[in-house]
Amino acid sequence: MAVEAMAKPLEKLKKIRSWDEIRTRGGQAFSVFREQKRIPQVPTDWELVELIDAVQFGSAPIISETLWQKFYKNGETGFFPAFTDLEQTSASFRSTFAESADSFIEAAEEILEGRIDLLAFKNLYVGTQIDWHREPLSSKRSPLKHWKEFDDLETGETGNKKVIWELNRHQHFFTLGVAFVLTGDERFGAAFADQLESWMEQNPPAMGVNWSSSLEVSFRAMSWIWAFHLFRESDSLTPDLFKRALKYLYLHGRHIEQYLSKYYSPNTHLTGEALGLYYLGTQLPFFKRSERWRKLGEDILFTEVMKQIHPDGVYFEQSTWYQRYTADIYSQFSILRSLDPEAGFDLRGQEFEERVELAFDHMMHMTMPDGTTPLIGDDDGGRMLPLTHTASDDFRGTLGVGSVLFDRADQKQVAGRASEEIFWLMGAAGVAAFDAHASTEPDVASKGFKDGGYFVMRDGWDTTDNMLVVDCGEVGSLAGGHGHADALSIEVAVHGKTLLVDSGTYTYHESREMRDHFRSSMAHNSLTIDGLSSSVPGNTFNWKTEARSELKTWIQEDRFDLFEGSHDGYQRLEHPATHHRSILFVKNDYWIVRDTVETLGEHEYALNFHFANGVKTAIGGDGGFVGGDDHRIFTFGDNGGWQHKESWISNNHGNKINAPFMRFVSHGAGTQEFFTIIVPVGVGVEPPIVTEMPTRGGRSFVIKYNGYTDLFVFNDEPGQMIETELFATDFKYSWARMTDADALPDEFIMIEGDKLRVDMTDIFDELVDGYAAVRRLGGEFYINAANGRRKTQLK
Repeated sequence: MAVEAMAKPLEKLKKIRSWDEIRTRGGQAFSVFREQKRIPQVPTDWELVELIDAVQFGSAPIISETLWQKFYKNGETGFFPAFTDLEQTSASFRSTFAESADSFIEAAEEILEGRIDLLAFKNLYVGTQIDWHREPLSSKRSPLKHWKEFDDLETGETGNKKVIWELNRHQHFFTLGVAFVLTGDERFGAAFADQLESWMEQNPPAMGVNWSSSLEVSFRAMSWIWAFHLFRESDSLTPDLFKRALKYLYLHGRHIEQYLSKYYSPNTHLTGEALGLYYLGTQLPFFKRSERWRKLGEDILFTEVMKQIHPDGVYFEQSTWYQRYTADIYSQFSILRSLDPEAGFDLRGQEFEERVELAFDHMMHMTMPDGTTPLIGDDDGGRMLPLTHTASDDFRGTLGVGSVLFDRADQKQVAGRASEEIFWLMGAAGVAAFDAHASTEPDVASKGFKDGGYFVMRDGWDTTDNMLVVDCGEVGSLAGGHGHADALSIEVAVHGKTLLVDSGTYTYHESREMRDHFRSSMAHNSLTIDGLSSSVPGNTFNWKTEARSELKTWIQEDRFDLFEGSHDGYQRLEHPATHHRSILFVKNDYWIVRDTVETLGEHEYALNFHFANGVKTAIGGDGGFVGGDDHRIFTFGDNGGWQHKESWISNNHGNKINAPFMRFVSHGAGTQEFFTIIVPVGVGVEPPIVTEMPTRGGRSFVIKYNGYTDLFVFNDEPGQMIETELFATDFKYSWARMTDADALPDEFIMIEGDKLRVDMTDIFDELVDGYAAVRRLGGEFYINAANGRRKTQLK
């Protein structure tokens, strides 16, 4: 038994990678031990004075009133610009965001009645006398014990920790505060003061579930600081209440400092905690500890930006939600640092700014034509602050902040109008700067992010354009904790409307079954084998196996894009299989998706398609396609057919809704091949007809649509000639377009080959170095190849 008891600690030691990790974890363990032996106490008034830098007060006494004055004096230049003149802020917000102003007031009235929005749960009843340890969904009340005694993943004694923590972030103080600034109604100030006092009464230092996450402690500290500024003119926020809260904020700072997630969750947990320290260090500069907090927070944020944001701007955990979190964290830090008189020149500053700007660039390119962002990977549901009432999957407000920070006309174009985020972080002057700035379309439409593994195909930047995103990245850093089994999955918008979606996250803790379902491959628009996921879930935030995706080809051109990739997630099967997916995007027209599975075994296959809420789609053409008014999807395999099912999607943590789910299912032995053609259908246009034509040495498809007849040919053996009625080719991918009146194609797309023969003429008199787009005008062919432009003529 002694050997068994020693085994677990030894296994943990094997995972420790450095002396710094040993020192950090050891120091935290010792601190926990010391706390459990002697629970920390709230400082007395005398002890508080000892924590203050008396030099900053000169001959003035350190009492409630002088602490109050020092805080607000510092905030006049050191906090966000919207708070320099609250009367003007109220007038500007009402005139610029009238509808949102009304929404804040309505939400604040609900809070007075005991109802609060938490994650996707609207008007959740928490009561007017809030029990800060009660989880309102299950009514479970967490015991008052040392914070370390709670299991982060266990829900039996606490209920859903995401919900109880969200309540205790106190971000609803912001809502109450905005309502107070807009109306001057003291009821909102009284509610804030009552809740602040009751929280301090119910949450002694280090005791209870609300101290068990350093990130949650940090978010709460930031919420209090915002609330102090919003309620500056409230009679309910007295100097004595302010001083009592300062004691707790000091304890918050010490807790965050001691229990940083440096090796526990070095992701947005760590950067969120660092931002909290920076807030405390810059907004409460009179504490002796403040300079250490400011410097520690700054150093972490400078260091982590290079670790957590890839060189192409993608957040390293493969989650678009956490990408936004990261952008919010760094934009708030950047603005506060620009106001900090102690922030001098830093050699890391330039690479820091470049990396953060790239993160905003990635957000820009991931924005769908309808303004939403695909919720790829985990959706946490939380926000830095409830600065806006926009939809949870609309990230354009954050992007607008980036456009002002980095003076980016293209980011402004995609962000659209000035946002509430700009207003609260940069004031009315920030909104004016945004409005005055020119806006231009981004330089490119399609974009590959090879470090992060996302590849974006789009026609352009109009709100009626088509767009597809394919995921060829890793499951995610840090054991893939916030990634999903979404290898080679796609999200699609047609004519500006989102069509195919990632199913989202829904929950972390409600049930293991739901957690694993939403992150499974079946919940994504990809191919599954034998009903299994490409990666196998472990516990709530890790995986037993992780699929490794590999990019083979990415080409972006004016007329087309091509993606080719694969993953090895099904190599673990008794009869191993490798999934390959290629996507040819004929811009302004449609996508051709080829899925192949290399295997010697016999398997069940399913191509999964999850439709956005509100999309009407059905199986049509005697089972030949799936479609609605604005789309048709044709899939061709050696056998199989369509199934219409219902499934869940979630666009906000805690909420799930039914949406159409289509599957093309088949069974086969040995290597399998599927072609899927996704066609956006225009208003008033005859729907497309797609048929397969027998072809020796490959597969051929005729697409008739919108007055054109297109022929797509896939060559099973690139380099070998394939003969068709229209042309002969040795290219791997060949696409040609004819108008109904012409006998010869007007246009070609040729990829991976050298020879194209039309009407007895060899079109390429020299190698094209991989690919070419060709247009015919009469007897002349205008060639745009990878190695340059040229012209040839029919003989």
